[in-house]
Amino acid sequence: MLRSLYIENVAVIRRTDVTFGEGFTVMTGETGAGKSVLIDCLDAVTGGRFPKEMLRAGAERATVAAVFSELSFPDVLREAVVEPDEEGTVEVVRTLEADGRSALRINRRSCPLSVLREIGPALIGIQAQDGSRSLLEKSFPTALLDEYADAAALREEYAAPYARWQKLLADADALRESLRQKNMLADILQYQIREIDAAHLGAPDEEEKLVAARARLKNRERIVKYSGFVYHALNQNERGASVSVLLQKSSAALRQLSDVMPKADELASRLDTCRYEIEDVGEEAHALLTEDEGNDPEQLLNTVETRLSAIERLKRKYGTTVSEILAFRRDAAAKLADLEAGDERLSELEGEAAALRDTVEKCAEKLHSLRCEAARRLESGVAETLSYLDMPKARFVADVRRAVSGGERHFGPEGGDEIGFLIAANPGEEPQPLGHVASGGEMSRVMLALRCVLHSRNASDMLVFDEIDAGVSGGTSERIGLKLKELSKTAQVFCVTHSPQIAALADTHLIIRKTEADGRAVSEIAELDAEGRVAEIARIIGGISVTETQRDAAREMVEKNPDTQYHK
Repeated sequence: MLRSLYIENVAVIRRTDVTFGEGFTVMTGETGAGKSVLIDCLDAVTGGRFPKEMLRAGAERATVAAVFSELSFPDVLREAVVEPDEEGTVEVVRTLEADGRSALRINRRSCPLSVLREIGPALIGIQAQDGSRSLLEKSFPTALLDEYADAAALREEYAAPYARWQKLLADADALRESLRQKNMLADILQYQIREIDAAHLGAPDEEEKLVAARARLKNRERIVKYSGFVYHALNQNERGASVSVLLQKSSAALRQLSDVMPKADELASRLDTCRYEIEDVGEEAHALLTEDEGNDPEQLLNTVETRLSAIERLKRKYGTTVSEILAFRRDAAAKLADLEAGDERLSELEGEAAALRDTVEKCAEKLHSLRCEAARRLESGVAETLSYLDMPKARFVADVRRAVSGGERHFGPEGGDEIGFLIAANPGEEPQPLGHVASGGEMSRVMLALRCVLHSRNASDMLVFDEIDAGVSGGTSERIGLKLKELSKTAQVFCVTHSPQIAALADTHLIIRKTEADGRAVSEIAELDAEGRVAEIARIIGGISVTETQRDAAREMVEKNPDTQYHK
């Protein structure tokens, strides 16, 4: 509940400290005294606007501070990373500087405004003439209907597979995007592999062999000339004896001297060895001579040059040697295999997501059925309460329909339904969205009816109604007051009112008065005692001139049993 509210230098309020009690509290005051300023301050400490225009003229800083205790929503605080202090309270302080800068502190720690906006609606639910800042405002109908239907268990049953399903969809989307990029890489890798394979590279030393072949072919005439000379000189000479023949004859001559020269055989053997070596050299020279025999040297050279050019192109892209090019090809093939595994993983994720969607849909259908049944009961209860609040012809509709997007069933964190509150305030009208057709007073009464039917379970610890009695008769005002009194048994209720009937039913009566100090208007808030309440209610009844009759009527209203509740 809200324990206290401190306001300094906000509009007409210079400095005031308001203490709030349990139950039902009302505030009254003359028009222009500053009642709306108090509502604006309550809005500010729950995450609403705190604009520069709220700063009191001439002041350097405005401050609004609220203290809350006995909080009944630990999950909301925990999710927002807000911890009550050792006394179990939460203090919210907002400041506004003259230059427009503002600051927020929760339990003396600086916090972003987003944190306050997250927990603020659970602290105070404000129903003003121009709209509502109720608990879970963005999904207000769904939250209230699920609260009324006791749908917490089904919501949890739905939430678990929904969260897993969304995780799978997110993972699949991320992988799909990654694969989209990778698929472009795969195309590049496939092209690179094809280009390398098309070259049919052989052994790592292929380039060296081709370079040697090119050199040989370019020097074909020299090779023929000199290798031919060597071959003929060493092994075969048509014009005379070759070196090989001469060595053979020399060896034979020495062997003829073996009987007279002991070393003759040894020398002959040495000549034979030289002859064998020379014959080998001659044969290798002959091989050079005949290596490309029978082929067109020019054509062979063109083939070698073409092959070397192909290797050179690959070297510019994939490596400086044939070995490096082949290594690049192996790496590309490995990467391509990894990408193909990603496609398989995507198929797995899509399959798992499709299976889990069926589970989500089944859970959503169970929740849908529960909501439809609860909606009919809620409509009946709200209609009965609205009738009591002098809106007997109003038709309230809790519209529950399956959500559809793009022609397909759509599911969200709260289920697969679109839920809206509709109202037809007058007979013969079609129900329309509540905020589009209801006046401020009608909206307030509908909100009050909803709160009464729900008994304010799990709602804001404090409910604020700003001039809920606007535009209604005295009898209706009393009925509204009785309902507010009833509602205050389960929540702290605060109401700004111009109705004597509502004011007389309050547990605590605050008044805001505007006076003048140092030539400036100043508003102050004070709690009224019994006689003060009588005087204020008599003023509301009588206006400028208050008669004894009006004072007696006010006293009678105050002296009624404050615990009297309306019983149908």
